[in-house]
Amino acid sequence: MTEQFHDPAKKVNADNGLPANPTKKKHGVVVGVDGSKRSLAAAIWALREAKRISAPLTMVSAYTLPIFPSVAVDAATGGHEDSALAQSCRQILEATKAELGDTEGVDVRSNVELGDPGTVLVDYSHDADMLVAGPRGRGGFLGLLVGSVSRGLPAHAKCPVVLVPRGAEESRAATDAPVVVASDGSEQGRVAMLRAAEETIRRSPTCRLRVITAMAPVSSAVEWLPSTVDERAMFDELREKVDAGVAWLQSYFPNLNIESEVIDGVPVDAVVAESESARLTVVGTRGLGGFTGALLGSTSQGIAAHARGPVMIVPYHDDPRLHDRPEYGPMINQDPED
Repeated sequence: MTEQFHDPAKKVNADNGLPANPTKKKHGVVVGVDGSKRSLAAAIWALREAKRISAPLTMVSAYTLPIFPSVAVDAATGGHEDSALAQSCRQILEATKAELGDTEGVDVRSNVELGDPGTVLVDYSHDADMLVAGPRGRGGFLGLLVGSVSRGLPAHAKCPVVLVPRGAEESRAATDAPVVVASDGSEQGRVAMLRAAEETIRRSPTCRLRVITAMAPVSSAVEWLPSTVDERAMFDELREKVDAGVAWLQSYFPNLNIESEVIDGVPVDAVVAESESARLTVVGTRGLGGFTGALLGSTSQGIAAHARGPVMIVPYHDDPRLHDRPEYGPMINQDPED
């Protein structure tokens, strides 16, 4: 078990110090642990993922020292407080590891960090395959994904962030459940589609990928307009664009079984409903209309609080496969006259 002071100015892997082999990440699958049942659920899911991709599992517990305004605290007192908190984190990590079950074949690491939990995990993300956490917790990670940090972790992490609700840690491999990706036609959404396809292939040759796009009901605020909105035409146009996107994705994954659906309903509700049975639900960090801000704005708390299965939030990066998307037909983020 390692223990270190976390200096936000010295990132675990700075942008100018990338690993020699970018396909092998130093920290593998990183999971935030705080001793709660929810963080245990996240750790169990993270262990299975580490086995799947043959990567180390890095469990991280972070703590911060309390601040006493206008009170002089001598070095001995401060050192005792630091030592007690660090020891508590070590005990939490040891207890969590004991409850993981079979860890054979996985390099399980336990790291104690002094620092803000959100900052700690974001810095670990520079050299991690993914970050995993429960949507709620206690102590160091309390509110990590349901409070103010919920807007920061998915937005600033350099690798995918997976939220694992309590009760959703068990494998769904025995079912016919697909991997689901929510697409809204944005570049971020297309990056999520590519990652979702890769995640599907990693799970099994027969696993399906389900691409969903939601069309929110026309607001009653425009019902007074003299010309009625042709919702059927809007739906058909969206369907055509989704089909074009699927054709583009299929060109890079010709052997993957891909299905798609345009859902009539509120986008966030659609994601939550799909997460109940999906092996994994994948979304981008930002988007256009349907899923814009779904995990970074006000609705982030709703997704985190109500998701019924693992949700992966994929950060944007300039994937060269994005460049030929226009060749496959109209795009959702494209005006009809373009």
